[in-house]
Amino acid sequence: MLKNENNIFGIASEEDFLQQALEIFRFQYEENEIYKKWTDLLKVNPQLVIQLSQIPFLPIEFFKKFEVVSSPTSRDTVKFTSSSTTSQIPSTHYVNKIKLYEKSFLRGFEMFYGSPENYCILALLPNYLQRGGSSLVFMCKELIERSKHPVSGFFLDNREDLIYKIKELRKAGQRTLLIGVSYALMDLCDLGVELDENFTVMETGGMKGTRKELLKPELHHYLKQGFTINTIHSEYGMTELLSQAYSKKDGLFEAPPWMRFLTREVDDPLKIRTDHKTGGINVIDLANIYSCAFIATKDLGRVHPDNTLELMGRYDHSDVRGCNLMMGEF
Repeated sequence: MLKNENNIFGIASEEDFLQQALEIFRFQYEENEIYKKWTDLLKVNPQLVIQLSQIPFLPIEFFKKFEVVSSPTSRDTVKFTSSSTTSQIPSTHYVNKIKLYEKSFLRGFEMFYGSPENYCILALLPNYLQRGGSSLVFMCKELIERSKHPVSGFFLDNREDLIYKIKELRKAGQRTLLIGVSYALMDLCDLGVELDENFTVMETGGMKGTRKELLKPELHHYLKQGFTINTIHSEYGMTELLSQAYSKKDGLFEAPPWMRFLTREVDDPLKIRTDHKTGGINVIDLANIYSCAFIATKDLGRVHPDNTLELMGRYDHSDVRGCNLMMGEF
């Protein structure tokens, strides 16, 4: 157990971040059996790690095969799972301190958007009873409850009611957050729903095979045209993380102070890029204290000099050959 897990929320400089990251890295090396094995397999000596680029990043695929934890699970452990088709193995994230997740997503949201009480929140997502294992649904459920607006709620399967409520919210001039998976927002677009400047539309990705996959610029153009608004926001998060990054314009994601992005060489997954060119995205999420804070994702992107992230797509067939070969040694 770390001395003070809340220190991550007091990070105010790059030096603070590095210090916290190194402390959590060494903690997880000692307490996380899977991460320790991976670090040892890479022949990394934790005592010699002094920079972020030297920290080993765990391939995200490990969450499909192993219990990635840095403290024992208990009856209070919450298990989040990714959505998947019948042919896919879902990722599982064991969250031993759900309050830490709540603090992370609430502080992150407030940092970029202010208090949830400032909004009516409409979620085009499965509700909590339908998809209780979704970390995104859990987050939205909490935001909806904290908004305290009588119209806030989940509306994925109730389009007529949603359209009526949107019209009423427009008449009232109510500040509203419409958040949802990409295909559901596109479906709503196609019904001729027009919004105004009081609405913030935030897509969370995910066609789930219901529509053709689009690049972010294509998706955002489609939604802006359909909803007759000027800007589409995006949320970048995943089952394996406890923090989110947000894009308010131009597809550039900003992260809270306890979260960082690095990129790795596409053909050499163990080498970190420093040239701001496209590579595989590595995420440091220091809220992941009790699982793994250092994750190599399947996404492609580039990190700009101001530390904003631009998503470029995903690896073909999600195949990172070097890491997959090494995973075979587990």
